[in-house]
Order: sequence, then structure tokens, then C-alpha cells
Amino acid sequence: MFKPTSAMRNRAILILICLGGTVKMLAQEKEVTEPLVTDRPDATEASTTVPKGALQIETGAFYTSFEENEIKEEVLGLNTTLVRYGILENLELRLGWNFEEGRTTINGMELDDVTSGMSPLLAGIKVNITEEKGLMPEIALIGHIFLPFTASSDYRPETTATDFRFSLSHTLSEKSSLGYNIGAQWGADSPEAAYIYTLAYGYSITDRFGFYAELYGDLPEDSRANHFWDAGLTYLLMNNLQLDATVGSGITDGQDLLLSAGVSYRIPK
Repeated sequence: MFKPTSAMRNRAILILICLGGTVKMLAQEKEVTEPLVTDRPDATEASTTVPKGALQIETGAFYTSFEENEIKEEVLGLNTTLVRYGILENLELRLGWNFEEGRTTINGMELDDVTSGMSPLLAGIKVNITEEKGLMPEIALIGHIFLPFTASSDYRPETTATDFRFSLSHTLSEKSSLGYNIGAQWGADSPEAAYIYTLAYGYSITDRFGFYAELYGDLPEDSRANHFWDAGLTYLLMNNLQLDATVGSGITDGQDLLLSAGVSYRIPK
């Protein structure tokens, strides 16, 4: 079982207090009329860009675990944040980062060596290519680079990673939609390309509550494929303020459990 250190608990408590205070403060803001569309909590990136001049912040925390041959790897993400800014009606800039702490347990004994720090900074763009029309889906192109010099020593690679994907979405009915991504990524310190895919179904339970279920994964050129699933809920407190919660796991070996929760907020123009 995962047993966070006192420092990890203090950080997690501080984050929850800050998130709670932020939600309370933002709930008092004047509500905007256009509901926000977020790129969290699922792995499927939305095909919609943020409006021109709008700043959108999507942040949260996560926990993952994987156990094989009496070796258990656990990661607690205390801050996973994506900042999106619309510079044109169909173009946004993107900046993201994670702060993570990882622990390893062997035969029930937790090792003292803890990896901790910032992962490489993500920088990228999203451009909307087409609007949805009939059978034609809404399509966007997304590209990122991951800057190694911005990472903490425990997570600093020697080379730059990059990825790109096409994001597509269909409106199925007034309450349901389908989104999917297809693309490729090149990890840091590895020349091997991995083809990536996602497929997510979303359903509006009410005007405020939403549900989604998703399949996603990657297919490396020279390694075995990895496939995952997750599902979650979203709650729209205001048109520019959303909470989310997710649970998931691996279909193939590689992840036993994923838990995630977060908040997204668009600053009114």
C-alpha cells in the first residue's frame, strides 16, 4: 500500500487547501456565457481551441501504481498543470508541467531512494483546421516539445521529446459526443517512434454533470503495445469553472491503478 512521507502529505494538504480556496474565490467571479471545453481529465485532447484572448488553466493531482515480480512502482503527481491561451480564433499556445514524487517497494520493503521534481516543460500549439459540418468532424492539429533543461535532475533527459496528434470530434446527439486522437510521439533519449491513439465517449447527465469513458494507448515501433482505459465525471460549477475526477487502469501490463482529480478555470476576457 502507498504510504506517503510527511512531506508528501503536507504538500498534498496544502494543494487541497489552495484548490479549495481557489474554487471558493473563483465561484464568486462573474460567470461567462460560453461553457469551457477542457483537455483534462481524459487522455483525448479536445478539438476545440480556447477563445481568442482567453487564458485557461487546467490543473490537478494524480496517483498511479504498477506491480510486477514483487516490485511496485508508485507515482504521486502533486501538480499537473496545462495553461492555454488563445492568440487567434483558431490558434492557442500551450504550456504544461508536472511535479511528481515516485517510490519503489521491493518484496514489501520501501526503498529510501525517492525520485522527486519537475518533469520537462511542455510547450506547444493547437490549431483548429475545420469546424464540424454534417459527417465532417471538427479537426484540430496539436504539437508539443518537452524541454529537458527545464526538468529537475531526477527527471532530466539528455534530448528533447516531441509529439503531434490530430484531434477529431463528432456530435452524436444533444447529450453525447465522440472524440478521438491519432498521432505519434518520440520519447526523450530514444529514437523509437510510438504511434498514439485515443477514443473517448462523453455523455451529459445533466446541464452540469458529465460522464466519459475512454480507451487509449501507444504502439512503439520496436516494443510491445500499451493499452489503457479510464472513466470519470465532470461537474461544471460555472460556465468557466469545472471540477473532474477519474479512475483507470491498464488493459495490457503497465498500470494497475490510475486516480486523478482536478479543476479547470477560464479567466474571462
